[in-house]
Amino acid sequence: MTFPATTAAIARAVATGERSAEEVVGECLDRIEASNGALNAFLSCDRDRALSCARNVDAARAQGDQLGPLAGVPVAVKDNICTTFGATTCASRILDPFHSRYDAHVVERLEGAGAIIVGKTNLDEFAMGSSTEHGAFGPTRNPWDPARVSGGSSGGSAAAA
Repeated sequence: MTFPATTAAIARAVATGERSAEEVVGECLDRIEASNGALNAFLSCDRDRALSCARNVDAARAQGDQLGPLAGVPVAVKDNICTTFGATTCASRILDPFHSRYDAHVVERLEGAGAIIVGKTNLDEFAMGSSTEHGAFGPTRNPWDPARVSGGSSGGSAAAA
């Protein structure tokens, strides 16, 4: 399986043991590392945490535990969504480095379903824009045409897809 793959295909491959969650997440992180210098889609990634979570999914599968419907699926969250891991900056230097004491409900639900959060994506500062050109940590570039915007305040998420 090569990326991009569908969520369903990734979850099925991990559930059946065709692919390990660690392999899938590792490939995803490698792609982020290779492209983020040019795109600036991600403000942060925690390779060690993501791979540790993936290994936990693999261990649960090996023990015969029932996996969640998103087990092993790499997911990115916009950097205005609170996580207990890493900073939440909303692409603003005024919040850098804010560390939340709680995970947003969507993060709890994703991780409860077995998804692996690989990083936090760029946005317009405080999501107040329409092009992802006006964040404190630089603009996100469109992966198909770097001369164009990646769109919306969620441009980092769009470019990461």
